[in-house]
Amino acid sequence: VYKRQVPGAYSYAAMINFFGKDVDNFNVPTWRECMEAVKLGKADYAVLPIENSNAGIVADVYDLLQEYNNYIIAETYVKIEHLLLGLPGTDLENVTAVYSHPQGLMQCSEFLEACGYTQCPVANTAVGAVKVRDDGDRSQAAIASALAADIYGLKILRDDIVNNENNTTRFIILSKRKEYVKTSKNISICFSLPHESGTLYSILGHIKHDGLNMTSIESRPLRGRKWEYSFFITLEGSLMDAAAIDALERIAKDSMDFKIIGTY
Repeated sequence: VYKRQVPGAYSYAAMINFFGKDVDNFNVPTWRECMEAVKLGKADYAVLPIENSNAGIVADVYDLLQEYNNYIIAETYVKIEHLLLGLPGTDLENVTAVYSHPQGLMQCSEFLEACGYTQCPVANTAVGAVKVRDDGDRSQAAIASALAADIYGLKILRDDIVNNENNTTRFIILSKRKEYVKTSKNISICFSLPHESGTLYSILGHIKHDGLNMTSIESRPLRGRKWEYSFFITLEGSLMDAAAIDALERIAKDSMDFKIIGTY
């Protein structure tokens, strides 16, 4: 398994949730490298965040789904429980700068702004914890998980710092191979449409015509194509359903760059 985060980040927890503690895994620094590793067969699977209940979609991951022919084969959810971590012996009064992933900083913005801390974005939450440990500076703290605190020997300075306690991130499991299983409950597709009146309405009409439930729809601008967009839609159903097959065929006919990006 390739995953972007160093041990202790939330993607690490998502990986353990899905594959178990004994999974053979290693890390890469960027989401693109995750996708590239799966594409080249260097890893069987990748674990990437795609949506947070508070912050919304992870746009860069959607862009990579459009670019690469890797497939979603499963999803898993992780409850995000951010903590403020510091060196042993550190107190809240010592802290002046806080390190975390931009999402972590944003999700704890009310606490950080109230305290007046300098907010310092890093690649992910565990990277912030590693920096605090390695720098040995008691004025630094990190926003990360209890797992990161345990792994890197940090002290929990404050445990009630999130803006919204109902904070969960959805992670997708990606593979180079198409894995269409009979028991799948979701179909995710991607396609592009020109910026013309009624094009999206026509696509949604196909979904309604076949009585399918659409659980999500997102759009991303197409690189190099002004005012044209790529759409990502997830439908309830499987490729064993005649209604789902009919809707997909209609959508493919009326769109461009159509592809199924996962059934799970």
